[in-house]
Amino acid sequence: MKIAVAGGTGLVGSLVVDEVRERGHEAVVLARSTGVDLTTGEGACRALEGVDVVIDTSNVDTLKRSESVAFFSAVTRHLLEAEQATGVGHHVVLSVVGADRVDFGYYAGKVRQEEIALTGPIPATVLRSTQFFEFAGQLLDRSGRWVIVPKMLTQPVAAREVASALVDLATDIEPGRTHVISGPEQHWMHDLVKRLAEARSKRRWIIRLRLIGAAGKGMVSGGLLPEGSDLNGKQTFDDWLETQ
Repeated sequence: MKIAVAGGTGLVGSLVVDEVRERGHEAVVLARSTGVDLTTGEGACRALEGVDVVIDTSNVDTLKRSESVAFFSAVTRHLLEAEQATGVGHHVVLSVVGADRVDFGYYAGKVRQEEIALTGPIPATVLRSTQFFEFAGQLLDRSGRWVIVPKMLTQPVAAREVASALVDLATDIEPGRTHVISGPEQHWMHDLVKRLAEARSKRRWIIRLRLIGAAGKGMVSGGLLPEGSDLNGKQTFDDWLETQ
């Protein structure tokens, strides 16, 4: 099977590419570095020739609603148009658990991405994931001595397990459904950042920040927790931490 990975050079995308190849399939990376501009669609049709499935792990680093909605809308539409033109049979989307329940700028783009994909011309499957363990590391790496962490209750999962689930959906599952994956334990995100900093022997001040308004309320009251998961990650944060 020939599987294209949009955003295949990112955190999850690169893991999906590895998983695809380990299972004996052919992986096509859709990224600017491979000549594909997902925001304009340039190069997409050429790259998708002979592709059976597209897994979209593309992402944008923004908290602004307008930027998130614009990015995910454009990328999804361009991918679907190119898929329709080249005969791709299945479109798989990576989304976020609780994006439709927590009124946060970035999440609005993910909700729009789901809507466009599920109503588009290509049979689509959505995988909603909780936050990745790696998110704690991203927050830590982007900060100096003071690390500001949004106060959120989550049930995080290893990015590698999410990548494996995406390939499962692309190769073994009939399209048309929305699936949920989460880790085995609930945690406060600031606790994970603190524990990771300690494991890396980094002295950091971890500042919990509750976001104002409905978004902050949703994050602390369980809006990002799964309401039942049909795909369950097995790795705990302690297990993951040992690999770091």
